[in-house]
Amino acid sequence: MDAVASDKTASVRLQTAREEEIVAESLRDFQAKQLDRATFGSQWEEISELIDPISRNTFFYGNYNWPGQKKTDRQVDATGMMALYRFAAICNSLITPRNMIWHGLEADNDYVMKQRGVRLYFEQTNRVLFSRRYKASANFSGQNHSNFRNLGAYGTCGMFIDQLDPAYGPGIRYRAVNLGELFIGQNHQGLADSFCRWFKLNARQCAQRWGEENLPPQLCSAYESNSEILYDFLHRVCPRTDYDPERFDYKGMPFASYYICLASRSLMSEGGYRTLPIAISRYDQAPQETYGRGPAGMVLPALKTLNAEKRMFLKQGHRAADPVLLAADDGIMSFDMRPGALNKGGVNADGKLLVNVLPTGNIQVSKEMMQEERTLINDAFLVTLFQILTETPTMTATEVIERTAEKGILIAPSMTRQQDEYCAPLVDRELDVLGAQRLLPPMPPVLREAKGEYRVSFTNPLARAQKAQEAAGFMRTVETVKELVQITQDPSLLDPFNFDVAVPAIAEIQAVPPSWMSSDEEIAGKRKNRQQAMQRKEQLAALPNQAAMLKATAVAQKAGMQVQQPGAMPQQGQPQQMGM
Repeated sequence: MDAVASDKTASVRLQTAREEEIVAESLRDFQAKQLDRATFGSQWEEISELIDPISRNTFFYGNYNWPGQKKTDRQVDATGMMALYRFAAICNSLITPRNMIWHGLEADNDYVMKQRGVRLYFEQTNRVLFSRRYKASANFSGQNHSNFRNLGAYGTCGMFIDQLDPAYGPGIRYRAVNLGELFIGQNHQGLADSFCRWFKLNARQCAQRWGEENLPPQLCSAYESNSEILYDFLHRVCPRTDYDPERFDYKGMPFASYYICLASRSLMSEGGYRTLPIAISRYDQAPQETYGRGPAGMVLPALKTLNAEKRMFLKQGHRAADPVLLAADDGIMSFDMRPGALNKGGVNADGKLLVNVLPTGNIQVSKEMMQEERTLINDAFLVTLFQILTETPTMTATEVIERTAEKGILIAPSMTRQQDEYCAPLVDRELDVLGAQRLLPPMPPVLREAKGEYRVSFTNPLARAQKAQEAAGFMRTVETVKELVQITQDPSLLDPFNFDVAVPAIAEIQAVPPSWMSSDEEIAGKRKNRQQAMQRKEQLAALPNQAAMLKATAVAQKAGMQVQQPGAMPQQGQPQQMGM
């Protein structure tokens, strides 16, 4: 086996001077990004102990965790952890809900978008995109939830989007990059344009990724012995300095990609990307900072205070349930606390207790103090915004719309950033990957002439909540006019409202499925049937009067009286007779 390993070592390709320079430059960039992120890593470690214990000891290069290692030993209260998972669920349901088409595609040129072929192309492209995104092999839903959890805890998240391994067929593969592995850089405009990602692979995985013939010398013996020892690798992506758009290889791509084995300081592969392969988002940013700050960082004092109060509460509860006994110094020396036990000397001859319980303090105060901190934490993670219907289930439809508009106002500043910084680059990268695999429909000529420029239009519940102000304003106005109609008894005051336009728009804002709404033909049919029913009702209501008139006419004719038909003029020389 040693001979085989030595043969492999001898056959390893030597690094060129250019490759050595790439490795050296990449390592310098990696070290600079580590230094820039060191303070954030310390804060993230503190946050992870309180609300995300599974990420403990993962925020610095070189950290190692034994599989199955216990990580919740420093966590006392679970309020923050539960609020974090609810925050991730809220973001997922507001921004990227799986049960609906949460975004559309449209041409960036309004004139081009008027072409029916262009609209059909974007509709078909959007269907292909959603179909590939939510395939089981893509694993988007699970990774997306992890990203939103990182966003809530640490204020930064990154989704790596790449082509699915050809062994599993065409498609996309998503991976939420662990924040401890991600070191990002941004350009002069504040946009993320580069990153370094360190990760671990064993020798077998390395051979699967780059081929057995490209194994570094340090990994050859491990590969032959099927060792599971993990080695460090670095993936660096940055804007290409030698970009040539006329070329068709990786040098014709705007972003350079380098994979480096840190154990041997050797370049494993060089490539490129047409679009940045990672979608990075920040919840909020402080001036002159690259990384974001999340809700957990904002309420970190409350999280730490709650943990301290929970320890005190548990101590008080323990003392109340298992109290400390006070006895005279010449009294009972041993006290049996078992049920049914007999302790002689516990009372005197007059029945007075000689053993007392040490006061434990007011435990209710501790509960109130903890509730105050829990409210702050739930507010920061947007949990309290979504407890309206459970707390007040008897609200009217107008009140629900008003509350929805209020929520849209409150969450818009933080959530809309995720649409622009996370979802839009995500869609760009997805379309790039699918287009390279020829999975998209052919582009119409008019759109090709417009250079294929497009924009993402969001139709998720967050966008609907922002539009809820329009529905709330309409409902308020209708309620006001309805009161005026009751006062003046003039229904014409409702004429300015176009209910045929407003009702479908309100239904769309309230996320009513289109299939639940009647089509224009069905609405016309209902109105026609309703009009016919009203005519029949009027005819039935007129039958008694017509019957009475016919009866009176018959009686008059029988009496020999001339009955004038309604509307007929009396003849000259004849007396006018009143008909019944």
